[in-house]
Amino acid sequence: MQKPQRHVGHGSRYLLVGLFTAMVSMLILPLLVVGAVASGLTALPVLMKALRHWSEWHRRRAAALLGVDMRPRLAELPRGLGAQWRQLLDDTENRRDLRWVLRHVATGIPAGLAALACVGTAVFSVVAALLWQVFPADEPLRLLGAVPVEGWGAALALGVVQGAGAGALTWWAAPRLARMHARSTVAALEPSEEARLARRVGELADSRAGVLDAHGAELRRIERDLHDGTQARLVAIAMRLGLAREELPDDSGALAKLLQDAHEGAEEAMTELREVIRTMYPPVLADRGLEGAVSAVAAGTGIPAEVKLGELGSLPKAVEAAAYFIVAETLTNAAKHSGATRVTVRLTRQDAALLVEVTDNGLGGVDETLGSGVIGIRRRAAALDGTVLVSSPSGGPTAVTVELPCAS
Repeated sequence: MQKPQRHVGHGSRYLLVGLFTAMVSMLILPLLVVGAVASGLTALPVLMKALRHWSEWHRRRAAALLGVDMRPRLAELPRGLGAQWRQLLDDTENRRDLRWVLRHVATGIPAGLAALACVGTAVFSVVAALLWQVFPADEPLRLLGAVPVEGWGAALALGVVQGAGAGALTWWAAPRLARMHARSTVAALEPSEEARLARRVGELADSRAGVLDAHGAELRRIERDLHDGTQARLVAIAMRLGLAREELPDDSGALAKLLQDAHEGAEEAMTELREVIRTMYPPVLADRGLEGAVSAVAAGTGIPAEVKLGELGSLPKAVEAAAYFIVAETLTNAAKHSGATRVTVRLTRQDAALLVEVTDNGLGGVDETLGSGVIGIRRRAAALDGTVLVSSPSGGPTAVTVELPCAS
């Protein structure tokens, strides 16, 4: 806990510095206007960045006085004038900075003048009492408002009384005024609850995108290790077992049966391993990308399929894998249960989401309560915070629409 004298000193210094910066801040809005007009509005984003640094310095001072932690507000400018102007118009913190300038001028000057009056009176009382003889006889020093000083006794007595009064007022008022002004500064510059929530959502979205990318990379690494390592060793074992079976004489009996079981078990393990690899991260997706993989699975579905692909851009690997499996599962359901003679697959990018639409002309009537493949589709989409919409009236058609967030 701070000592009282330090508390008073910090408050007085805070207010006096605030008085100076408030007077400087009176020039900010005119400078913004002049700078923006003189540069043809091209310099306004840079000027607003400078204002952000100015306001953040005051925000840190206020937070230090109040003893609270504040998360800094970023003021980085993107490349390109268009991007800078979009940020300028979208960032609510810029409007907050402009409102703070007006508040700082309106509150910082009165509070600073009050502190200056208190501190100045206390200092003046001491200095003037010691120098009372400098004043002319016809205009003597007057303390306590109107009492003339005509001797050392009066000078010391009146100087002590006035200085003590001003000091007591400073002791009481300076910390309170400083904290009031600091709270006002923090309130003006601290993001609102909605802004903090939006920022947190953005951070979580970025974090999730990073996790998805890392997850996709790990799946690809495991797939490569299984494909190039474990699967290759199983193939070698199966080949040796096959060769051993061929070298055995016909009357080997139980040994031949054991080798046969081992050989068949190795081949079954390879089949299961290939299935696991395909369900983790399909090799066709790694080799041909999402567009090629979807075209390949549509071509092999057994139903005439039309694939329509928009401009997808760069997608997280986990989103690509989910989209591939969703298309594959939907096409499998259509081939097995719908009686459809035609299916359309459409992949498009809409802002920060990948839209997957699969429509068939089958009989419709999908009932998810019977354990249809739609449940698996919903689970894959939910893992990425996606949404699934199924329209399947009796008699058809059936349309499955999946939206997968893919912003990074």
